[in-house]
Amino acid sequence: MELDEAFGLVGEFGPRQRRLTAFLVLLQVFVAFQSMLILIVGAVPEYHIDQEEIPTSTEALAKHVRFANNFTSIATEWYLIKHEAYKVSLASSLYFAGLLIGNIMFGPLSDKLGRKPVYLSGLAFDIIFGYISAFAPSYEIFAISRFFVGITNGGMALVSFVLTQEYVGKSFWALTGSLTNVTFAIGIAVYALLGYCIREWRFLAFVSNSPGLFFFLLSFMLPESPRWLYSQGRTAEAEEVLQYIALGNGKERVNVKLKQCGGAMKKDDSASDVLNLVRHPVLRWRTIILMYIWYVCSLVYYGLTLNAGELGGNLYLNVALYGLVEVPAFPLCMFFIEKPWSGRRKSTTAFLIFAGFACMFTVFLPENTGDIFFSPSLLALYGKFTVSAAFNIIYIYTSELYPTVVRNAGLGVCSMTCRLGGILAPFVPSTKSLGPSVPFMIFGISGLSAGFLTLLLPETLNRPIAETIEDLQTPAYQTLKNKKAE
Repeated sequence: MELDEAFGLVGEFGPRQRRLTAFLVLLQVFVAFQSMLILIVGAVPEYHIDQEEIPTSTEALAKHVRFANNFTSIATEWYLIKHEAYKVSLASSLYFAGLLIGNIMFGPLSDKLGRKPVYLSGLAFDIIFGYISAFAPSYEIFAISRFFVGITNGGMALVSFVLTQEYVGKSFWALTGSLTNVTFAIGIAVYALLGYCIREWRFLAFVSNSPGLFFFLLSFMLPESPRWLYSQGRTAEAEEVLQYIALGNGKERVNVKLKQCGGAMKKDDSASDVLNLVRHPVLRWRTIILMYIWYVCSLVYYGLTLNAGELGGNLYLNVALYGLVEVPAFPLCMFFIEKPWSGRRKSTTAFLIFAGFACMFTVFLPENTGDIFFSPSLLALYGKFTVSAAFNIIYIYTSELYPTVVRNAGLGVCSMTCRLGGILAPFVPSTKSLGPSVPFMIFGISGLSAGFLTLLLPETLNRPIAETIEDLQTPAYQTLKNKKAE
């Protein structure tokens, strides 16, 4: 039988799969802690310099600056203010640079070596470098450790997301993908609460990293992905995992006999290499379009946040709102992407176009409008809401567009361009020198163009998932548009 038929036999989302998925979904709270660490650990409290001339050296600055006593951070310990303030942003940039490298490395590695060993290795090193950050004796060690946390955290999170998809039947991919993203958003709010309770930055970093140990120890009980085993020709092992799932689902020991995967690759083959995304025409065009969509999602998301201006007020409340504003987007996604009249493609298109129009509409608003419902800040939140929805869908959509043998590699390449968008977003506001509306025009045009390009991709709702690259040779997978294949 085919793999999808086997999932129908053992259960697509039974009790055992719900437990496996819940575990990996809760892991996103730890991922959020690491991702958002710098928001509080790098915050600068109010301070006073007791002389008019600002000291040029750190040693002199330490003698004349007085910080408020409400919390500590790397800024208060290493005096990262004035001419040293850029180092806080640098540490954050190094983390995102690490995410970029992690996405490139871990996707192909997990396609070749397996999901579980690469996931466990990434999580172990993530915890180690996280503790190094907490006990760093100098800023330089802290910054370097954050770079390596970015590599391991980003790569591990990518593989864990794929595992949540591959443990369950295809009809539940949207649910598990949405739960992953909404838990990450909630994790940001939990981190804000943690920061509110723990005002000493080293202890906060230590406590935020410690849940990783719990997840690491329990992760040894996770089985390997049956979809990955099947795609590698390890049919007997895939059958064992499926029977393990069936027993956990309360079913009798079912006789799962999988048909040999026609596109199974030998160990010395390079089927899971990133180059396969370029060699095959269908994958090549899908990858180009998806890379641009991921890039735009990141660019518009972070760009709108930056252009919304300083929120002011309570630091911890602002961090919590930063996460919670994304939560309502996820149930909305679940509603639309499962409807035949909208599906994955049209929903992504609509959310991106809405975000684009929100940016474009901002151009026509006066800078100091008194209308709270049509203020630039509120429009920025509208845009962030819709881009969060697009982000949620594009993770699920991308997973369904790639065959199993290159799924992680495809997600890794797309995530790489996503990080590039996040890195470039802070530079877009500088285009205000060309005109006050230029940044929003850039975000608006980017959102609109990505939305319309999404229409070139095929719909995946209620359609079979390709397991191997050979599956793409069938008529259903040879074109970008389903209409041409029908």
